[in-house]
Amino acid sequence: GIHAVMGNHDLWADDAAIARALEAAGARVLVNEQVALPAPFAHVALVGLDDPWTGSRPRLPLLPPGDERVRVVLAHAPEIMLHLGDEPFELALCGHTHGGHIALPGEVPVLVPGPLSRRYAHGRYDVGGGRTLIVSRGIGGTEVALRTFADPDILIVELG
Repeated sequence: GIHAVMGNHDLWADDAAIARALEAAGARVLVNEQVALPAPFAHVALVGLDDPWTGSRPRLPLLPPGDERVRVVLAHAPEIMLHLGDEPFELALCGHTHGGHIALPGEVPVLVPGPLSRRYAHGRYDVGGGRTLIVSRGIGGTEVALRTFADPDILIVELG
């Protein structure tokens, strides 16, 4: 299936219209909810959390107590880590940072949209407790239509 979470710009705009368009295109928009993948991946739960910037507070725990499914978290911004604390999950997928949008050579971010966006600007991170965070720069822009040393990207993540 196709699953999506909303970001800050979606929520600043007409988020209901954006959600309807995504759903019309076949995507399920997840807002503080989880969905089990179909067999043979029923042991995996996708957990879509609301944007930590402009949405409501992300709902925890990710799964009910005793639910041992593999947790894959979808969230717009890596600031979701501020809300998750020690909450167990195997993988979190985020974007939002644009890789700093403007960075120095070596992809060192200069301008970042949030307290964790410099720390988790782009790439794969071990965030402790067997948890992995992957952050994409994405393909979008900001109010400043300029990128330096933070090229847009789309990541393909294969789970095994």
